[in-house]
Amino acid sequence: MTFLRRFLSITLIVSIAGMGLPLPAQAGMLPTPTAATEPAKQRIIGLLERSDVRAKLEALGVNPTDAKARVAALNDDEAAQLAAKLDSLPVGADGGALIGALVLIFLVLLLTDILGFTHVFPFTKPMK
Repeated sequence: MTFLRRFLSITLIVSIAGMGLPLPAQAGMLPTPTAATEPAKQRIIGLLERSDVRAKLEALGVNPTDAKARVAALNDDEAAQLAAKLDSLPVGADGGALIGALVLIFLVLLLTDILGFTHVFPFTKPMK
């Protein structure tokens, strides 16, 4: 039991101390046309290449290749406006963060129950 507590304490100390360290970053210069125009069109085309978007387009009666051709025909301002609208749209059916948080809370409570610090779940027995 002492070994487990010591190992858990050392692991938590190292993890918390590591959060305060700065991460290295590198920056470089991009030409203005590349930075301003291509990412918007490439991002929209990348979105159109996803299988779920392609299936929805086909369900609505739109040919995905025609949609890509229309995006390629957009001028730079229109592509930037469309990309900005895509950023402001709500994300649908993304409960991954919520589910992840719930699983994390469950695991922490389960671990504290097993270690004998709490008694939340009746199906666990403390190690003491």
